[in-house]
Order: sequence, then structure tokens, then C-alpha cells
Amino acid sequence: MALAHPYNLPLAFNFRVEFDLPDAGDLDIRFREVSGLSMELEQETITEGGENRFVHKVPVRASYPDLILKRGLIAESAVTTWIRDAVQSFVIRPVTVTVILLDTQLEPVRSFSVINAWPKKWNVSDFNAETSDIVVETLELAYAHFQEI
Repeated sequence: MALAHPYNLPLAFNFRVEFDLPDAGDLDIRFREVSGLSMELEQETITEGGENRFVHKVPVRASYPDLILKRGLIAESAVTTWIRDAVQSFVIRPVTVTVILLDTQLEPVRSFSVINAWPKKWNVSDFNAETSDIVVETLELAYAHFQEI
């Protein structure tokens, strides 16, 4: 999935999120925000005896932050059942989550496969009688790593 032209940059508002869950449906792909697709190398600092001008920094391993997904509060779906099973019953079932960036014709531009994701945290936005905001649920998923597919 390559971009048609190097200057044809994708827009960030057109995407879907797919969960590798048996009963995942149309409600489970719609999110208003995705963050946490990031990676970095951790480093170890080594001091060398007799060398006081600097320390050696060497790469150790890759690390990945939690994947954060936000959407309007949904009463019931395969994803909410998966989260409830994990948090309330401690039945942890790691799944693959795929984040797909789409072009204006809804064709995939880039896809990221998030490996062994599991629900770490779930919360609902504050209720406020003075505003007319949509109630938003936030899902925080820990995962092993991600790769572009």
C-alpha cells in the first residue's frame, strides 16, 4: 500500500480500527481518535573507568506506549464485552488490533497491526449538565509491539 504520489499526503481523519474478535461488528471499527502508534529504542548508559568526558549509550530494546482509542459511548458491542471480561472477570484474551488509514475513496493507504493487545483501562468522559457534549469512552490497550502491514 504505497502512496500514489510522494506529495499526496494522507489525511488523519479517515481511518478504521479492526479487532480480531469473533463477534466484532460495524460498531467496533468506528473511533473518533487513535493515539499511541509510536516506538522508540530504550538505552542503557555505560560508564567507562577512567573516562570522565562522556558515557556510552547503547540501544537495549524497543518500547511501545499504550494504544489509546476514543469513541462515543456504545451500550454493547464485542469490544465492550472483551473489556468487561478483562477488567471485571480477569479473563485476559490478547487480540490483534489493526488500525487502517484510508484515503478519500475509503481505500487503505497504510495499516498497522498491533500485536497482543489487551484492555488495560476503560473510562467514560465526565457528565456535565451545562454542555451538550457527546459522552466519550476511552480504551487504553497495552500491547507487545506493532508493525506496518
